[in-house]
Amino acid sequence: MGSDKPRAVLIGALRLQQGLAAASVASLFSGERFAPEPLSDDERARLDAATLQDAPPEVAGDAPAFILPDLSATLGDDLVAELKALARRAPLDIRVNALRGDRDAVAPALAAFAAAPTPHAPYGLRIPIGADGRGPALHVEGEFLEGWYEIQDEGSQLAALLAAPRAGETIVDLCAGGGGKTLALAAETGNGARLIATDGDPRRLAPIHERLRRSGAVAEVRTPRTGKTRADVLEDLDGTVDRVVVDAPCTGSGTWRRNPDAKWRLRPGSLALRTAEQAQVLDRAARLVKPGGRIVYITCSLLAAENDAAVAGLLSRWRGRFDVVPASEVLAAGPATLRDAVRMTAHGIQMSPLRTGTDGFYVATVARRG
Repeated sequence: MGSDKPRAVLIGALRLQQGLAAASVASLFSGERFAPEPLSDDERARLDAATLQDAPPEVAGDAPAFILPDLSATLGDDLVAELKALARRAPLDIRVNALRGDRDAVAPALAAFAAAPTPHAPYGLRIPIGADGRGPALHVEGEFLEGWYEIQDEGSQLAALLAAPRAGETIVDLCAGGGGKTLALAAETGNGARLIATDGDPRRLAPIHERLRRSGAVAEVRTPRTGKTRADVLEDLDGTVDRVVVDAPCTGSGTWRRNPDAKWRLRPGSLALRTAEQAQVLDRAARLVKPGGRIVYITCSLLAAENDAAVAGLLSRWRGRFDVVPASEVLAAGPATLRDAVRMTAHGIQMSPLRTGTDGFYVATVARRG
């Protein structure tokens, strides 16, 4: 609109974000009662003809300029298109709890919400959101309270699926947080694995106990102590674990469509802090996994510094003791539709809003040499 004044921002938002035609925008600017003053000739002309085609990528994609080189390393020529996809509203996805029943059994109970299968995840359902960007309050529905489903983005569901958990294994969810992936791992193995959930921040674990009870998932929760008595709650498992899932703390750049303010709070220093934390948790995972075991590294980030670089750092620090599992093998644990949609990176796979219709999840698997 040629201006950064509030009126210009509002007009541009109605055109670009709400998708209103110029005539529809003009009808809102009637000058009547509390309506804004009618559009000027220049404003009408810009609504009809102006574009962001020649704008710099940080403007066209609505993102901080300092982070674009790192994003470009992952997204390449799709940089602006992906940033635009990250600026759109995210869908509302749920994961049907396989411990309670399959997707076909649950879908009829959600027919009033027009629930439809997600494009890739086999247990996912997608609920349309309203024009205001809000979805229904699914967390108060009886089916939710009885553990039939969890609210979880399809990308997160797929990441848990690609972790390839197996019954009979000892699995540690090292950064379990509220337990979203813990529940998915339990459902995928039919409660047939020994599943241990923990997190460096004990406050994040608070919701997991109720979620486990509601879902019927079986997992051992190990809550670290704080203060001078803090001890390593996983020390007895060192060198014995079949699979360590590291849903690492990250900048969350892959979730900007859910948290658009997060990209403007991102600072170079926060990225450095996150990469240091990622190295720390990966090294802890490396001590846990037994020979022949695997580490599954997951982030909800599109930044190469948090993804391939983190895996490369692990390989360098533990030289000769880990190998990257080929992406084709990792993808074999997921649906066939996903294989042509994801981006292959140097060490893993990248999901994104533009390519997979999900949040920007990254998944890489490394195996410890026997």
